[in-house]
Amino acid sequence: MSDDTTHVEQPGPAENTSKLVRTELQRAGVWLGLAVALALAWLLIQPILLILGAIVLATMFDGGARLLGRIHPGGRAWRLAAVIIGVFGFLVWTIWLTGSQMTEQAMAMRGIVETQINRIGAWATQMGITPTQADFKSIGSQIMGSLGRVTAALTTAVGAVTSLAMMLVLAIFIAIDPKPYERGVAWMLPLDKRDAFYAISDKMGWTLRRLMAGRLLGMLVEGIGTWLLLWAGGVPMAALLGVLTGILAFLPNIGAIISGVLIILVGFSGGVDAGLYAIFVYLAVQIVDGYLIVPMVAKRAVDLAPALVLAAQILLGALFGILGLALADPIVAMIKVWLEERAKAKSGAATE
Repeated sequence: MSDDTTHVEQPGPAENTSKLVRTELQRAGVWLGLAVALALAWLLIQPILLILGAIVLATMFDGGARLLGRIHPGGRAWRLAAVIIGVFGFLVWTIWLTGSQMTEQAMAMRGIVETQINRIGAWATQMGITPTQADFKSIGSQIMGSLGRVTAALTTAVGAVTSLAMMLVLAIFIAIDPKPYERGVAWMLPLDKRDAFYAISDKMGWTLRRLMAGRLLGMLVEGIGTWLLLWAGGVPMAALLGVLTGILAFLPNIGAIISGVLIILVGFSGGVDAGLYAIFVYLAVQIVDGYLIVPMVAKRAVDLAPALVLAAQILLGALFGILGLALADPIVAMIKVWLEERAKAKSGAATE
């Protein structure tokens, strides 16, 4: 039995002539593309961080060349070359200083740790604490085993040096002529978005130059101040501790904690008086940096909340290691500039 009622066919999922189907396919494509982009970004996060680190270093090179231009006006190429040579000279000197002293210190570390363990055991025995000397020797052997694992882990320093070399080379190429790279990124944007991109890029460069200038100033003050004060107080390894403190000052908050532990441990290895003096030096240097340099930098560069920077350091450090930790506040500063410029653009469009 046939049905004469006319039946109107409706478009199915395979039809792309329907406007509704095309719209849904476009939406699905956008979400799929976003998911693929996020997955690729996660897989390639280390190269992305290396490129970002190179951009930060290039900004520092450019800032140094601009600063030299105020002192000695000349060709930018010569000023940039002077800055790069100075950076490489400092790196070579630092490697020579730390390399010549770290070997002897590593050999002496076992004796220092065992001596301190024995002192703690004798003090605990005098205080009537029950652990025996054998227990403390067991603790000492565990500590030395941990130190051995740390020493073995230092073989990964080859990878760190390779990454640093790649960042330096890339930073030099970017600093020599940054405009082609900026235009290359802008070329991928629509024409009506490029002016806004150039404005945000200039503001980010301005912010990073001042942020990194303040960071270098803090490193210089902490390194030289720690060196001279420890040397004046007769604390062992004053020069090495000054260099390490200056380098670790590149990592705000967390770097200060690491350098403080090193200063206090080495100070107490030279006696109680030297240890107390080392604590005083650490607190004095951190107060000068925290109450004079950091507020001045924050006022002249970008106002970053300390809790926000510390949270970003913890998050990026846990996710991406030392490189994420070092680049935490530049990343936060750039995001802040981008959000502020977008808010200004929207408010300007709304008033029109």
